[in-house]
Amino acid sequence: MKKLKSTWYNMAIVLTAIAVVAGAALGYVNMITAPIIENLKAKQEKEAEQQVLNGKQGTAIKVSDPKGFGGKLTVMVGLAPDGTILGYKVLESSETPGLGAKAQDWFQEGQNGNIIGKQAGNLTVSKDGGDVDAITASTITSRAFLRCINEAYKTLSESNADGQSGASQQAKEPNNNI
Repeated sequence: MKKLKSTWYNMAIVLTAIAVVAGAALGYVNMITAPIIENLKAKQEKEAEQQVLNGKQGTAIKVSDPKGFGGKLTVMVGLAPDGTILGYKVLESSETPGLGAKAQDWFQEGQNGNIIGKQAGNLTVSKDGGDVDAITASTITSRAFLRCINEAYKTLSESNADGQSGASQQAKEPNNNI
């Protein structure tokens, strides 16, 4: 097979062909994996609902905040009918590994920023006059996380959610500036 001459025209054709083949391959892989990823996310959310309720009566509410340090932060929050925090699980985070990514553990019972058992609705970090210790060097992430918790409480109190069923509610992204 004869080697193509190294001209601008030939390079453009070869590069275009490579881009078309690569794009088609990526599209095909996405088409195959998209339903699998959606099923895994749904399963993860179902498991998170059970985990955040800790076997207690309450409501699991999924909340997102777009203003984390690394972007969107999504949290499943378990609340008792009176607004007491039963548990939480970070579902999606773009936070810095080793810093903001600590939100999954930092606010759990027995940890520095423990919020389990506290009343949701008006939680703020100590730097802002509240009583919750922020993640060291990750105040922005901590604020976004607490906005999620507070938004879950707002959704619970504004909805007619059945606190007996543990039904999951979907909250909109908060737009307050804590």
